Amino acid sequence: MSSASTRRGAIVLRQRWSRGQVEARLANMPPCLIGMEACVGAHHLSRRLQSQGHDARLMPAKYVRPYSKGQKNDFRDAEAIAEAVQRPTMSFVATKTADQLDLQALHRVRERLVSQRTGIINQIRAFLLERVAVRQGLRFLRAELPIILATRSDVLSPPMLRIIEELAGDWRRLDERIEGPSQEIEALARQDPACERLMTVPGIGPIISSAMVAAIGNGAVFAKGRDFGACLGLVPKQISTGDRTILGAISRRGNRYLRALFVQAAWVVLVRIKDWDRYGLKAWIDATKKRLHHNVLADRAGQQACTHCMGPRVRMREDARDGVPTCMSVAHCSEPSRPSPAGGRTERPVLTALCAVPRSNCRPGRRNGPNGTNKGTAPKRKIAIM
Repeated sequence: MSSASTRRGAIVLRQRWSRGQVEARLANMPPCLIGMEACVGAHHLSRRLQSQGHDARLMPAKYVRPYSKGQKNDFRDAEAIAEAVQRPTMSFVATKTADQLDLQALHRVRERLVSQRTGIINQIRAFLLERVAVRQGLRFLRAELPIILATRSDVLSPPMLRIIEELAGDWRRLDERIEGPSQEIEALARQDPACERLMTVPGIGPIISSAMVAAIGNGAVFAKGRDFGACLGLVPKQISTGDRTILGAISRRGNRYLRALFVQAAWVVLVRIKDWDRYGLKAWIDATKKRLHHNVLADRAGQQACTHCMGPRVRMREDARDGVPTCMSVAHCSEPSRPSPAGGRTERPVLTALCAVPRSNCRPGRRNGPNGTNKGTAPKRKIAIM
């Protein structure tokens, strides 16, 4: 859907575009500010539009919803996207590169295989618990299962032996399949300087570092490490009102896969007591564990790991920023500028999201003027895509 409106919000254009028409229609337009909801295929379309000179931005759908007026339909959604993309405080989603999406796909495949293996292990344990006691833990079951199958025929009936042997075969095959993506992820992480820097943080290995790079890229969307922890849902959920500050359990919002990895990394650090001094964590852990439950301590340690990870990420972002425009809200325009009737500033046409409205304010940035408008340019129009 597309729609356009004047500076005062009056709609002047409404069009229905298919996915295949979006790129062709925008190819002949001057550079525009384009807003889209972050969904399947949005990163690919965003990269293609950026290659045409447009300023394409992705936003979480839940941040767009408050700007929707009236009942839900495609045109209302396009208007809401156009309104949301202009907000100076809007949080945008970084457009993922093709390499990031490839790396993320490896993690998705590995996650699915690990989940299937966990289900098989739990099923084997459940069948055995009716007849044989097995210690809790994957490594104990892996070590004791061949012995049980070879010697406990008096306890396990022939049908049950056959079922468990088949499940054990599935377990071995999944182990082999998991090994493939794991080795590929580790090889890619060893070749990526950003992953190498992340692996200097205690508890962070190739899996977590590569998952972090695949999820947030250079981390430019986060101002500080705590913002990254909040994005993963590792900070307390706040339900405050008036002068009362009420903090609950962790919010558990955002990327569940990455949050679980960081909590696992925290547990690895917590159980290795001998490494506390080497990492400089002994004083903090000793003081914190006196007042927090061990599970809460793991969540807090995971949050600290997120904060530490953003250290090298921010340094990488500063290096990558050299020579690149730092104001993401300003779209470069190849069309010759023309004098503005109001006076000394120039005017360049731009669009805002399948609902196009003149841009009255620009998100403040390093290359923006003191009032949030870009130096030397007039308000721009925008296009929203849904």
